Amino acid sequence: MKLLDRYLFGQFSRMLFLVLCSLVTIYLLVDLFERIDDFLAAKKPISLVIKYLFLKIPLMFDQLIPVCILLAGVITLGLLNRNNEFLALNAGGICVSRIVRPLIFSSLLFTLITMAMGQWVLPSTLTATNKIWYEDIRDIAPKGIYHDGYGYYKGLDGIYSFTRINPKSSKFRDFAYCMFDRNYRLSLLINAETAEWKDGTWFFENGLTKKQTATDDYTITSFEQLSLDLPESPEDFFLPDYKKGEMSLTQLYEKAQLNALHDDQLAWSDFHQRLSYIFLGFPLIFLGIPVLLAFQQKKGRDLALAIPASCGLAFAAWGWWSAAQSLVKATYLSPMIASWSLHIIACILGLVMIKRKDI
Repeated sequence: MKLLDRYLFGQFSRMLFLVLCSLVTIYLLVDLFERIDDFLAAKKPISLVIKYLFLKIPLMFDQLIPVCILLAGVITLGLLNRNNEFLALNAGGICVSRIVRPLIFSSLLFTLITMAMGQWVLPSTLTATNKIWYEDIRDIAPKGIYHDGYGYYKGLDGIYSFTRINPKSSKFRDFAYCMFDRNYRLSLLINAETAEWKDGTWFFENGLTKKQTATDDYTITSFEQLSLDLPESPEDFFLPDYKKGEMSLTQLYEKAQLNALHDDQLAWSDFHQRLSYIFLGFPLIFLGIPVLLAFQQKKGRDLALAIPASCGLAFAAWGWWSAAQSLVKATYLSPMIASWSLHIIACILGLVMIKRKDI
């Protein structure tokens, strides 16, 4: 059986490579024609365009791998059937579930490779492409950074640090503001458990202030409530949404853990959303294989019908997954249920349908 496993793994890998190269090429051409005018308007050299497109390939790989895994599995099994190899294996006493087992494990292997890329390759390449597109081409430079769950911003007179659970809200946690004098000595420090921008004023709760005196000493005062006029407002803390995509899986996990400590109901949504999308190809192939097997009795029409049906299946699954993510944002579903319900249902349904072919 090792010979059969190696043969099917080789066939699956070749089909996956061909499908992936085809879709990435189309993706590159579409992206090039959509953005070339912006590069020309910004008077950037063609080398920057090539660099941008090259660095964007890992993102394309990450976005396309689920449907590529589905198509690779369907095409591999379809060619096996068209060449009568599937029939010969069945006649030799090998059941359907045993034939498709190498395809399932191959899809899992390439899914794990995608997860490794999402951890170590995608964050750095996405950071580079975002810098080219937003800073070099569109001249939109982020005014702050996000690191280890905290946002940092250098204002006119001082530096802010905070955690911001909801980017659309003006409420912050673990808020700190540091102001320095001309000799770069600390002149004011504000630490607060919570901070809120309201009606043009900052309101702080449960914290302390540290102020520099005329004798270069410091006075420390605790407070339960405090209001101050600071030079910046939350609109200045520009932490764009695309920065979230530059985070690795472990960074998303750490961010989710940090936000969960503040009772944020959506703390795990980004992590489960990213991870479940990477594994989306795995349930798709569980359903795609039975779709092909349903057409295999129609001689010469298995691929002609199975490939469009598989693409429709992929779009339906993606629509289900996307709709579930929208329900998470509306707090109708938990992040885990919304992200993984499709995987569980599809895998169980696919296993049942494959087992029925063994009877």
